[in-house]
Amino acid sequence: MKGGRTIKDITEREFSELVHFIKQNYGINLSQKRTLVYGRLNNYIVQSGFTSFSEYFSYVKNDLIGKAGVTLVNKLTTNHTYFLREPQHFELLKKVVLPYFAEAEKKNKDLRVWSAGCSTGEEPYTLAMMIDSYFGPEKYLWDTKILATDISTSVLEKAQKAIYPTQQLEMLPDKWRATYFQKLSEESSILRETIRREVIFRRFNLMNEVFPFKKKFHLILCRNVMIYFDEKTKKDLINRFYEHMEPGGYLLIGHSESINRYESKYQFIAPAVYRKG
Repeated sequence: MKGGRTIKDITEREFSELVHFIKQNYGINLSQKRTLVYGRLNNYIVQSGFTSFSEYFSYVKNDLIGKAGVTLVNKLTTNHTYFLREPQHFELLKKVVLPYFAEAEKKNKDLRVWSAGCSTGEEPYTLAMMIDSYFGPEKYLWDTKILATDISTSVLEKAQKAIYPTQQLEMLPDKWRATYFQKLSEESSILRETIRREVIFRRFNLMNEVFPFKKKFHLILCRNVMIYFDEKTKKDLINRFYEHMEPGGYLLIGHSESINRYESKYQFIAPAVYRKG
């Protein structure tokens, strides 16, 4: 950055235009995040050679390929996650959800799982380790590939590398660490290929009107994603999840989130756990 140069603060009009653009294209509501927006974009705009916020935003809007918009979203979204986050969910999966589908799908041996808003991969990889551990020697008989999607290309790139700080693995069971990870150094470890190939990473915008999935899911996790959405956006998304879920399927959301029982067909099972009847 040249001499620590900064751009002027974002005007009300510029901020309103940005909020509208992000909301319309990505469903994310930044109307109360003006300080965050300025803080995250200032250095990037200067380093990219723009002289003002308006000049940068004009470039984003006129980029027909859409790459500039993706970069903008990468800069503005927070991707905080870790292995076994919200452990109550994984206890439920181990004790209730997996046993149910192991029986219900024992003929087809097909378990379809979607980690929506997968960030840097800890959630889908935790699911893959849990499924592998649960089925054990029978695992090879099942198709349990996990679809993991996110709007941010930068987090998907990290997820696909599957390299994590060794200290981040401390909350995992000893057996999982020994079985599923290979130490690269004292500081980092990489997931073994057996687990990495169980997860399919794709960039996907949850605001898409049409979900391009041929088959319905048995389990969808969309945790701590909808905190950025307004009520209508959230309601529409939950209804799309419902339409793309098998009867008896489970939806898991973040513990700081909730679903209005009068605006959804989902049945409440436990905090942040819902089921399609």
